[in-house]
Amino acid sequence: MAATRELTPARRLRSIFSGSVGNLVEWYDWYVYAAFSLYFAEVFFPGGDRTSQLLKTAAIFAVGFLMRPLGGWLLGRYADRHGRKAALLLSVWMMCSGSLLIALTPGYASIGIAAPVLLVLARLLQGLSVGGEYGTSATYLSEMASREHRGFWSSFQYVTLVLGHLLALGVLLSLQQLLDAEQLRAWGWRIPFAIGALAALAALWLRRTMLETESFVRSEADGSPAHQRRQGTLRLLLRHPRALLSVVGLTMGGTLAFYTYTTYVHKFLVNSAGLSSESAARVNAGTLFAYMLLQPLVGALSDRIGRRPVLIAFGVLGTLLTVPILDRLQTVQTAGEAFWLVLLALAVVSGYTAINAVVKAELFPVEVRALGVGLPYALTVAIFGGSAEYIALWFKQHGIERGFYWYVTACIACSLLVYLWMPDTRRHSRIDQDPA
Repeated sequence: MAATRELTPARRLRSIFSGSVGNLVEWYDWYVYAAFSLYFAEVFFPGGDRTSQLLKTAAIFAVGFLMRPLGGWLLGRYADRHGRKAALLLSVWMMCSGSLLIALTPGYASIGIAAPVLLVLARLLQGLSVGGEYGTSATYLSEMASREHRGFWSSFQYVTLVLGHLLALGVLLSLQQLLDAEQLRAWGWRIPFAIGALAALAALWLRRTMLETESFVRSEADGSPAHQRRQGTLRLLLRHPRALLSVVGLTMGGTLAFYTYTTYVHKFLVNSAGLSSESAARVNAGTLFAYMLLQPLVGALSDRIGRRPVLIAFGVLGTLLTVPILDRLQTVQTAGEAFWLVLLALAVVSGYTAINAVVKAELFPVEVRALGVGLPYALTVAIFGGSAEYIALWFKQHGIERGFYWYVTACIACSLLVYLWMPDTRRHSRIDQDPA
């Protein structure tokens, strides 16, 4: 295992870059499904109107989230026992396999019910991968970063996460220019999944050069059997109930808002506001690019003023502005107006996304950190983030679309209560208490 005792700024930066690039590929593969579901929905679910087909693909999107808690547990435990680097390599392998399976699966017309079954299996595998990726990469970036700039460097988890989404949208926009709608529905949608599988292999090669974090290496210096048995166990995790509940509470509103304005907003602008798919994709891409640039700025701000004030700002603004923003988005007349409304919403959400990874990592001791970050987060995202599209479309199908806006508002308000209750982790970080 490579120690980090001679960690130079260049080595630190190279390791953070390698870890972040892998995260980028993972999230590109994850978001390609959402970006191209408008085209492949009828391939796997023929018949019915557009909302019905989208509802079925959204259900499978949610099913993938159900595997994320299992992935958070398995890979979190693996990372706490065998190292952050080993777990990050394994997660990339799983994502590569899932993307390749989707790219090669024939449609319903060729193999019948086996087509959606294979689609579900692929998403389950990707769900395992992403579920383990989040906790392990959040832990890796937080442990690898210096104390003074931990919020800044940890924010790159969402920089690469959003960049993965942007690349998925970039491939979508490119294929929309190169292929007509019929070609995209027939076979063009398979191209981005094949690209994702190849990119995952490149990320695997890069991650092989990563250094292990010094926190884990020092923890491993205690090689006693009792210490090894405790690492990454649920029993040890349950000894930190306040930290567990904090992760659940601070994630609930943030993850729902994030998926509403990054993933579902594309379909919302097409299916509810009446914009063309091309215009909605451009709005989605433009706002995500600006949102990505905000993450390091907000992360750096948290290094100066603390994590808690930034989270509270998100909670207050999200509670007050969600309904007005979504009401106005539903009636927009131009793509320009939609752009500014979505960007405003994402600027608010940055108060959560830029620092949520480091906040969670700072709550747990090293021997259970990856599991503590990954498992409760994945459970919460599976319930609130993974179901966002399905619940939104369900409300729309039943003629009460505005009910979804209030649902998002209520979840953010609940998270705000947690932000007001929890301590500021920058001043009381468990990472700074790791074995020396």
